Amino acid sequence: MARNARYCTQFRRRREGKTDYKARRALIVSGKSRLVTRVSIGNVIVQVISAKPKGDEVLVSAHSRELLKYGWKAPRGNVPAAYLTGYLLGLKAKARGVEEVIFDIGLYPPTKGAKIFAVLKGVIDAKVNVPHSAEKLPDEKRLKGEHIASYAQKLVPQPEEYQSKFSKYLQQKVKPEDLPKHLAQVKTDIMTAFKNRGK
Repeated sequence: MARNARYCTQFRRRREGKTDYKARRALIVSGKSRLVTRVSIGNVIVQVISAKPKGDEVLVSAHSRELLKYGWKAPRGNVPAAYLTGYLLGLKAKARGVEEVIFDIGLYPPTKGAKIFAVLKGVIDAKVNVPHSAEKLPDEKRLKGEHIASYAQKLVPQPEEYQSKFSKYLQQKVKPEDLPKHLAQVKTDIMTAFKNRGK
């Protein structure tokens, strides 16, 4: 509602709570590419975006569905999958000559250990420089899925609940207790694939 004659209506996306234009302007003025992460219950999407006069240009992107090519059998929306997707994006960015990006979380609340920060950790582990606060990153145990493996181990004596909680894992023939080993193998396969591309 207008308060006086000089009142200006906010941009639609700001009114809808979709874009913080002040923060976006600061990111664009920096002249550096942005690392943009969007997560849902079932998937993770990561992009490196560069602002151009005619609009944003996507330089590199990675989707958690791509992990299937490297043998990933666990769900694609959890913390370990977010980490691997970030790692994959980081390797793609390095291959395209992208050495540094700025992390753009949009309007996500910067909650410590959130999936978006698991993505960030993956990008950093791929040797892409991203200014960040280390205290926001998930601990290594969560990144590796040890919290999931530990919970699954506790439910083993309760077959019905175990089956109910981890049906997606079991459908893909991967035991949730073995998730840390599975992640390590998939990460190695991703790394090997990119090393072979460079030869």
